[in-house]
Order: sequence, then structure tokens, then C-alpha cells
Amino acid sequence: MSQLDNGFRSLTLKRFPETDDVNPLQAWEAADDYLLQQLDEIEISGPVLIFNDNFGALSCVLAEHKPYSISDSYLSELAIRENLRENGIVESNVTFLDSTAKYPQAPAVVLIKIPKTLALLEQQLRALHEVVTPETRIIAGAKTRDIHNSTIELFEKIIGPTTTTLAWKKARLINATFSAPVLKDTAETLSWKLEGTPWTIHNHANVFSRTGLDIGARFFIENLPTNLEGEIVDLGCGNGVIGLHLLEQNPEAKVVFVDESPMAVSSSRLNVETNMPENLDRCEFMINNALSGVEPYRFNTILCNPPFHQQHSLTDQVAWEMFHHARRCLQNGGELYIVANRHLDYYHKLKKIFGNCDTVATNKKFVVLKAVKLGRNR
Repeated sequence: MSQLDNGFRSLTLKRFPETDDVNPLQAWEAADDYLLQQLDEIEISGPVLIFNDNFGALSCVLAEHKPYSISDSYLSELAIRENLRENGIVESNVTFLDSTAKYPQAPAVVLIKIPKTLALLEQQLRALHEVVTPETRIIAGAKTRDIHNSTIELFEKIIGPTTTTLAWKKARLINATFSAPVLKDTAETLSWKLEGTPWTIHNHANVFSRTGLDIGARFFIENLPTNLEGEIVDLGCGNGVIGLHLLEQNPEAKVVFVDESPMAVSSSRLNVETNMPENLDRCEFMINNALSGVEPYRFNTILCNPPFHQQHSLTDQVAWEMFHHARRCLQNGGELYIVANRHLDYYHKLKKIFGNCDTVATNKKFVVLKAVKLGRNR
């Protein structure tokens, strides 16, 4: 929990998922403060669009203007809602949109936290190109190290004339003025053939490893369980390549694709529809924070390639939460399989949560682990 006092109001902000007291992470950064400083002398008389507000610093401060909060993260939406409540702000003051939604026309102000993925920024800027005007105040911010020449070039190509500010507390801003540059049409998704299969994999802008199969997933696919029954989960599904293999190798099972990214879940659905349409009735697609709100003892097997970062921060909190959710939602005797970099030492974390852990396969970089939920049947 941290304090942000920028002259608008004093806020108490929490990260989500919350980190422990031993290694707390601040829920806002200098770029948030720097962005808000630019609005001191502006009279806002139109829609306010806020992009990629991770924990709600921007949305909470500007809530009186009824802003639109736009991102590809359900976790961020949960964090913003939590911080609105924490500060006594009515949740309905902020309208939440995912990045592929239609944006309000002629916004007065657009604030953008530069996302980690350049492809997501391009998608968001292209969508803005359709709604902003030369009078729209467009300001983007990030840590200085995260603003590159390619970032500035993208603004210039899609929005128009672009300048940058001096660094302040290791943050920098981008100011852009809309000049209606002519854009070439671009495909909504990036597609590639998955080797060893007849499948074409389609990826929306913010999907992890959107340009090809990552080596961790490749190793996981080589060691997936087969002949499973009941409901199995591809947790943190990304573009759904793991789930596609599960559908193929487990014809008696139903596969639930789960991710906190709407673009990931949309990509997974699209990949089932285009590659295995006959199996669509064996699928469920869920945007969620891990398995929050899912009833306990529901699933036979859960498979997961857990992230070890949240936005630009390295953390095992997301994985830790996934493992706890998995244990709660597995049937007694149900199994959790994960693939991870060996240096993360998830073996001991799983053993602490489940009371057991076995190594299924290992190579120089990755390990596949299995934990079983022990206990009596209900």
C-alpha cells in the first residue's frame, strides 16, 4: 500500500495481487505523477481516455471526469476497482473497456501509460487514430528506459507530430498532436503455422510470444499428459496452443481456456474456431484472475505456464496465486502440471502448497512439474 499526493487529492493505493510486507511494490510510479502534472492548467471539457492504468493512480485521481479506463488486463481492472473503493470513490465513475472495444469519439484528453508490448501500443494508437481530433491532448508516459526511438516513431507514424519532455524522476513523457496521417491497412491478428501440425495460430496484439511458439511451451507440449477425462484447464492460456494439444490428445475431456488478458482469450477462441471447429463444444473460454470465483473441486487436471512478471515488474506473486487457486479448484486426486524456468525453483513452492511435487521432465532451461491434490473424497 502506498500514498500518492499530487495536488489533486491524497490517495491510498494498493497493488493487485497484493505483495507481502517483506518485498512491497509501490502501486504507482513517477510517470503517473508526471502525467497528472500536465493537467494542472487544462480545463477538461470532453471524454477522458486512460490507457494501461495498472493499479488506478490515474483513474482514481481523474474519477470526477468520468474517465474511460482501457487496457488488456482484467487484473488491472480489479486493481482499479479495489483502489476506487479504498478511496471512497464510486466505481461507476470509471467505465472499463478492453483494448479492442470502440473508443468514444473526440476525446478531450488521452493519457497513455506505455505498455510493455509495442504491438499493443500500435493497436491502441491505430484505434485512437479513428476517434481523436487535432484538439485532443495526447500525452504518454513511462520510465525513461522504456521510451525508445521505436516508441516515438510509432506515435509520429500513427498520430502525428511528436515531442518528448526532459526526464523527471527517471520518467519521461511523449506529447503528440493528431494530424490524420494516412495509414496502411493492417491485419487484426498476426498468424503463423505451428510446426508439426496443420494449424495456423492467430494472435492478437498483446498475446505472449505472438510471433512464434516460445521454447517453454514447446517443451511443455512434448510432455503433456494424455487420455485425461473430465474438465481440464489451460490456465494462463495465451493463444491457446497448449489447449489445442489437450483437445487433440484427450478426446474425452473438456478444456477450459483461462487468462486475465481479453486478447489472449479471444485468440484462444479464434484458434479453436479456425483449427478445430468440431471441438468447440468441448471448450469454455474464461477471462479471470486465475480461477477466482470458480467453485472448489471442479477440475480433474490443470496445466499452467505461469508468468513471472507483472507489467515491467519481476514477481512470483501471480504464479503463487495461480498455484493456490489450482489447489482449491482441483478434485481430490487431481493434478497440476506446470512448466517453468529452472531458476524459479517452483518445486519447493508447489511442495509447500500441495505437500508433494514430482519432476516430470527437465532440460538445461526448463522443468515440467506435477503436484497432486491429496485428501479424502467429499
